[in-house]
Amino acid sequence: MYIPVEVVGVRIEMPSNQPILLLKEIEGSKFLPIWIGSNEASAIAFAQQGINPSRPLTHDLIADLLDRTGVILTAVHITALIDGVFHAELILRNETSALPPLSCRPSDAVAIALRSKSNILVDLELLENAGIEIPEGVAPGADGSGLDEVEAFKEFLDNINPEDFA
Repeated sequence: MYIPVEVVGVRIEMPSNQPILLLKEIEGSKFLPIWIGSNEASAIAFAQQGINPSRPLTHDLIADLLDRTGVILTAVHITALIDGVFHAELILRNETSALPPLSCRPSDAVAIALRSKSNILVDLELLENAGIEIPEGVAPGADGSGLDEVEAFKEFLDNINPEDFA
């Protein structure tokens, strides 16, 4: 079973300067942080901000290629965490049938999904095991705190490290 999530944003975790993609379940309070590369972080941030570079990035090219060949990205599935590495699949179909899922990195999958306005889903068991609940006092809008998701994410990053997911 898969749970729909939304992209909260991409930020830099200090002091390692490692980009983190933060996903949040739409109908719940769990967040899934995924450490990603800087190129993918930029591609995701560009898509979220509606920035169109003068030349297409790889993820733009892939989205255009899918569109021009009649292949539809129906969803992205974040499927597993194996040996500390997240795995994902592109769920594709053409005009007549579903195509076999295409394995990829979650960061690439999310970058393409944002460009094609496709659903992003996380395996329920993965979300339960690797997801984190941000404390209520820190959660966006909790108890009238006035924190928006970006501020909550920044506070979350100040208190998390990769060992929390071992």
